[in-house]
Amino acid sequence: MRKLMCLLLLIPVLSVSAQNRNKAVALSGRKLWLNYMDKVARPVLSNLAADELKANMPVMLSERIDNKESRSKVAYLEAFGRTMSGIAPWLQLEGGDADEVKLRNQYRAWALKAIANSVNPKAKDYLQWTGGQPLVDASFLALALVRAPWLWEHLDATAREQLVAAFKTTRATVPGYSNWVLFTGMIETFFCKYGLDYDPVRIEYGVREFNKHWYVGDGMYADGMNFHFDYYNSIVIHPYLSTILEEVNAKKKTYVAEQTAEDMAGRRYAEILERLISTDGTYPITGRSITYRCGSFHHLANLALKKQLPASLNPAQVRCALEAMLKKTVGAPGTINEKGWLSLGVYGAQPGLADAYITTGSEYLCAEIFLPLGLPATDDFWSKPDAPWTAVKVWSGQDMHLDHAMDMRK
Repeated sequence: MRKLMCLLLLIPVLSVSAQNRNKAVALSGRKLWLNYMDKVARPVLSNLAADELKANMPVMLSERIDNKESRSKVAYLEAFGRTMSGIAPWLQLEGGDADEVKLRNQYRAWALKAIANSVNPKAKDYLQWTGGQPLVDASFLALALVRAPWLWEHLDATAREQLVAAFKTTRATVPGYSNWVLFTGMIETFFCKYGLDYDPVRIEYGVREFNKHWYVGDGMYADGMNFHFDYYNSIVIHPYLSTILEEVNAKKKTYVAEQTAEDMAGRRYAEILERLISTDGTYPITGRSITYRCGSFHHLANLALKKQLPASLNPAQVRCALEAMLKKTVGAPGTINEKGWLSLGVYGAQPGLADAYITTGSEYLCAEIFLPLGLPATDDFWSKPDAPWTAVKVWSGQDMHLDHAMDMRK
């Protein structure tokens, strides 16, 4: 009788455990990524589509903020441009299971309305397009539109006209002598891609500086005149430079040699990035903008999306490495606050890590990790069995190939 009672008492526990296992299975792989993407992107896109982003998005500022008034105004464009850049390839994709198609259709509707509100001077959520920081985040929106032609094709005529006007407004900002020259180049690349009048000199300037003057070796560029030991080669430089070169060459074949060099450098830097991801999804906390979280690995996610990973990295190991990082950062307690918005920090809320220019909106650069969602579920990135990445192989005692620097002169 006692055994029977014990079994009866265990039934609810077993039932709950089974439910938890089923839930875990349901949110594995691609579904897990989509769940995280939805958590990050939904507050931004749904509110801007409803013309309520400024009313509902809390603007947290770095403890050492350099210009409180200006940073507060541009935080909304930061959140929007960066989110769109990360989810754009998924918005471009067709197909998937019924749940994913339904979710994508919702996001497409939100995205079109959000773009329209962001550039409509009569909307409550008309965003800040003039000044220094708006150049940066207008370029992220331009990158989103380059990555997702569907968005440009489905905007109505008025929204298109107002968007072009907003992008042209950024030409009044002279970029800093650093990765910022690529921000102006990306906006002109958007114009080039869609057959609009563009300024080739603004593209030429960035391409020449990085290709001729700022490459320092082993797949990495200096950020202007000086090399910085941070993640900007991944956050901006490689993703922007490669996209600019690909899009311009698709039209004019202007930079064939430069694209070949960038492809080589980009593959090498992807190897370095993959080796920085530890067994538990952590990575070295070094340099500025570290609170971009997993967005610091923008370049690795971008090469996975474009199926341009080096031969030394198979897509499944990159998926597993990025997923471990996604769970560690976006999945950390306190990373998403009780109202659904991103906090300042890397692992949860850590405002002391925020640079003087960091706001709530800045943190949405983490959305760049979602780029591989632009690959269909049948792609090797998603369909192949889990595979260990470099750190897991080494620290579990597996033998593997060694690593060497790359000399582009050979």
